[in-house]
Amino acid sequence: MSDKTLTLTHPVTFSSKFQDYMLLTKFRLSALVVFSAAMGFIIASGSGFSWSRLGILMLGGFLVTGASNGFNQILEKDLDKLMERTANRPLPTGRMSVAEALMASLLMAFSGVGLLWLAINPLCGVLSLLSLLIYALIYTPAKRITPFSVLIGAIPGAFPPLLGWIAYTGEVGLEGLALYAIQFIWQFPHFWAIAWVLHDDYKRAGFRMLPSGGGRNKKSAFQTLVYAICLLPLSLLPQFFGFTGVLTSILMFVCGLLFTAQAVNLYITCETKAAQKLMFGSFIYLPLVQIVWMIDNLF
Repeated sequence: MSDKTLTLTHPVTFSSKFQDYMLLTKFRLSALVVFSAAMGFIIASGSGFSWSRLGILMLGGFLVTGASNGFNQILEKDLDKLMERTANRPLPTGRMSVAEALMASLLMAFSGVGLLWLAINPLCGVLSLLSLLIYALIYTPAKRITPFSVLIGAIPGAFPPLLGWIAYTGEVGLEGLALYAIQFIWQFPHFWAIAWVLHDDYKRAGFRMLPSGGGRNKKSAFQTLVYAICLLPLSLLPQFFGFTGVLTSILMFVCGLLFTAQAVNLYITCETKAAQKLMFGSFIYLPLVQIVWMIDNLF
């Protein structure tokens, strides 16, 4: 009996189905997106925010992000079979049909965009829909065509804190753009560190994620370092425009220095271990900067 048959005939339980939907929505990634949106909302509102409005934003944001990830996996189900990291997802293993995944993704998309549009404001709805379309229809196919896919993906990828800001203020605003700028630039060292670690896996699927055609080389490491360095002046913007205090600006700058030091180490060594450290550092850097910014606005 083949592995595929074993997978298809394995009894479906509530727990197994729940886990498959966690994988379909990329739950941990979606949670990080929702966290950024919540940070943008609290930064905009200070201590006077509405818990119910924040809850609606988080639910709507999670549904839209989950839908984006679902559409992404539908389009890449055959490619996911080729990579060790994704081979056990519900679609490539046959545990979930394309029809089921499509229905679930459409339901999440309509409900998420509708919730943000009607219960928050139309601008949130429009930007969430734009984010979904860019991610699923442009970024996803671009990954096999050009390394510029990271740039394409960074455009909607930086929307979450801006959406949080707009959810409270109803407008874009300069501070909302500052939140967007930091998350936009952060994505380059973040995704390139991931692409460095998973380069062999990505090659099997034909994904062109690292900025240099040579893959894991000095050129890719140098570009990663350049974008990490760009976060340093960006971390000073909030204090320059009077959005935060001096202490907050110093803390954000120190976070940037530590993150840049990891990028320097990658450039010097060009080792996968250094890329792993940078990858984990990127997961710490962004939430930490946003938390520091949020605390400043709360108190």
